[in-house]
Amino acid sequence: MAAARYKALVDALASDIRAGRLAAGTRLPTHRGLAAREGIAVVTATRVYAELEVMGLVSREQGRGTFVRDPAVPVGHGIDQQAVATDVVDLNFNYPSLPGQADLLRQALREVATSGDLDSLLRYQPHRGRPRDRASIARHLRRRGITADADQILIVTGAQHGLAVTVMAALNAGDVVVVDALTYPGFKVLAHAFHLDLQPIPTTTGGPDLEALEKLCAARPVRAIYTMPTLHNPLGWVMSAADRVRLIEIARRHGAVIIEDASYAYLVEDPPPPLAATAPEITVYVSGLSKSIATGLRVGFVLAPPPTVPALERAIRATTWNTPALTTAIICRWLEDGTADQLEAQKRNDAKARQALARQELAGLPLISHPSSYFAWLPLPEDARADRLTATLARHHISVTTAQPFTTTVHLPQAIRLALGSTDLDSLQSTLRTVRRLALEDAYA
Repeated sequence: MAAARYKALVDALASDIRAGRLAAGTRLPTHRGLAAREGIAVVTATRVYAELEVMGLVSREQGRGTFVRDPAVPVGHGIDQQAVATDVVDLNFNYPSLPGQADLLRQALREVATSGDLDSLLRYQPHRGRPRDRASIARHLRRRGITADADQILIVTGAQHGLAVTVMAALNAGDVVVVDALTYPGFKVLAHAFHLDLQPIPTTTGGPDLEALEKLCAARPVRAIYTMPTLHNPLGWVMSAADRVRLIEIARRHGAVIIEDASYAYLVEDPPPPLAATAPEITVYVSGLSKSIATGLRVGFVLAPPPTVPALERAIRATTWNTPALTTAIICRWLEDGTADQLEAQKRNDAKARQALARQELAGLPLISHPSSYFAWLPLPEDARADRLTATLARHHISVTTAQPFTTTVHLPQAIRLALGSTDLDSLQSTLRTVRRLALEDAYA
């Protein structure tokens, strides 16, 4: 009888949420309140909310309560681009493109077809890439301030794959890994899949709180530090040279590996030296060319200390065997002939124009961003509900991301992330005006 009552209550609440009778953002009764109202045990009420959360219909926040989610919004709050309908303006996922890139690809395919090396592209490649392709990437890294031996470079299928093989090669289940309180969702997914113990530290306006990092390393056996020192996603800060030196000192003192994610670093002009340039013996540097060149051409690279390279190579063999040869050939051709540098410069200018537009159209709101970033962070008042604003924007055919996918702490900040690189400028301008109007009506009223 108790099981039937529990199931009936889950079904009733789910039906009310899906039908809109319980609106997105509604705070539900406490566990004790639900138990008293429905005449059930508190433990049963807890089970009810837990099942609704698994169904993606509610979200629980430490110290705040249980809230109704909009069932039309994906559980990842729009982080999955496949969930975005064709009539929706996508401000949750960046896939920046420039006019003329398709023509560049046509020309590159013609050149590859007449290169005399086509037969080699039909065969398996070395797991970490052909020596000449790794040499091309080494020369590319020198332009980023990193002097690297091609033997320390491994070619991977995008930066996310690079992070995955790094986790597989350098970490074990249960290892303590320090991350920022807000961090890249793709690393959170890997941490969950490989059972890592993520330990968040607060951030300042210019980077991670290094005092908190020092204390955590002294208190716990930290195995690795995952960081984005040049253009943090989602907050957009760039760590100062002094803070980079101090982070390296802490890592060395406590025997921690640094995983440096440089996926968006190309957007910053003249940043401080990468961590891998200063501490190559303890840093695994991961980046890719999907954002800077094209998201469909999935080529990335890992630069690692020599002792780590064999384990990384085994991880590549276990996952993709090798990066697709044709894609790698095109990318490396562009690295050599200057096309990649040209595209990166054009995208920096494009991102600057979009940030200027965001600052103009969202004037008066507490926007956090970098002047040449493809994303911006909009904190909301603590008494506001990001879920509710996300649902309101979705009804106006605008898809954004809340803080949920980025958050590594128990406390969920009320904020939304705006990806600026996936729609044309005219559409972006009108969409940002709508975001501002609805944010002022919903969150800042």
